[in-house]
Amino acid sequence: MDKKKVLIIAYYWPPAGGPGVQRWLKFVKYLLDFNIEPIVYIPDNPSYPLIDESLSAEVPKDLTILKQPIKEPYKLANVFSRKTSKTVSRGIISENKKQSLIERFMLYIRGNYFVPDARVGWVKPSVRFLSNYINKNDIKTIITTGPPHSMHLIGLQLKKKFELKWLADFRDPWTTIGYHKQLKLTNKSQAKHKTLEKEVLNGADQIIVTSNVTKTEFENITNKPIEVITNGYDYEPITDFALDAKFTLSHIGSLLSKRNPKVLWQVTQDLIQENESFARNFQLNLVGAVSEDVLLSIRHHNLSNHVNNIGYVSHKESVKLQKQSQVLLLIEVDSEETRCIIPGKLFEYMVSNRPIIALGPKGSDVEQIIKETNTGHYFLYSDYDAIKKVILDHYESYKKGNLQSYAIGLQKYSRKSLTEVLSKLL
Repeated sequence: MDKKKVLIIAYYWPPAGGPGVQRWLKFVKYLLDFNIEPIVYIPDNPSYPLIDESLSAEVPKDLTILKQPIKEPYKLANVFSRKTSKTVSRGIISENKKQSLIERFMLYIRGNYFVPDARVGWVKPSVRFLSNYINKNDIKTIITTGPPHSMHLIGLQLKKKFELKWLADFRDPWTTIGYHKQLKLTNKSQAKHKTLEKEVLNGADQIIVTSNVTKTEFENITNKPIEVITNGYDYEPITDFALDAKFTLSHIGSLLSKRNPKVLWQVTQDLIQENESFARNFQLNLVGAVSEDVLLSIRHHNLSNHVNNIGYVSHKESVKLQKQSQVLLLIEVDSEETRCIIPGKLFEYMVSNRPIIALGPKGSDVEQIIKETNTGHYFLYSDYDAIKKVILDHYESYKKGNLQSYAIGLQKYSRKSLTEVLSKLL
């Protein structure tokens, strides 16, 4: 039987690093198992904020990859401030009162002159190029994945030109994503975002989202079918590691300015002061980009001597660090908008055999998944006593040498199982 061709339109692709690239890299990896031939369209000269060359090894050898040049405004922004341009492109935005004049200016320009995002200039040339390719190669199905949500505008234009089945995949929501409030949007820009969001949601044949909260939100905008396909885990055969000798609490990934769990810093500060044994053994590992606001808060709680600020590492190295940590931290911004965010690393955490301590907003999808899989504990930012008790309980288990998690029902979150769900939509 001939394989079904599916054109996937994406911005993030190896050697880009971070969770955004892994979702579709893994789908592409397994789609062939379900008699589907993926064709990937990406920019030829992208400006990726993070690079992870190790992910390039996972790209299937015979995969058809189409590329077209893109004009990246962040490269022009480097003329004004390379540091600010890089941090803004990575989503690390300072609190309003701490923003420099150049950062406020760049956020205003980004928010109001590039709607929906800084890659909107790639839409027209992509539609021209892909129209020709679709005609010549008999493509009947396309998938767009965002953010950047400009990828969906490419899908919207192609859908208007051709008899295509179009699936729009939202790794994050659009107008309710947390950083929108920090982009200094005018009323006109906010209205334009809403209009484009509605056009995409009603123009696509199938919507895919990563959380139930986002599904509920989009159901108020469109009647089109919406499927929840979360991120997941892939089997990582890493054996050359040993558990950390210290009682390590490790956070893997970016800690943005608002992703700052002061209650956790207070709990650990108090435990250090109250428990001499804990003070000798405790270590906080930070793996990934950390905002200056978070580092200042950690210093304020006198934790600097207990911090190992590792910085960004490759995906393979991050998996190893997960497996050797005593406890894994999952921190989300405490806001209504972040209830729908399910970080991709959660699923890798769940198969690491290490207990998870998660903090986030009330009603989060993360809380439900952690409870359902018995992989850790979820707390609100107000749960000082409960957080303290669980950390102490974990510390006692660590001293006895029997600290681990007892996960259940993880198979449905494997990348191959999730790709099977996707294949049925195609």
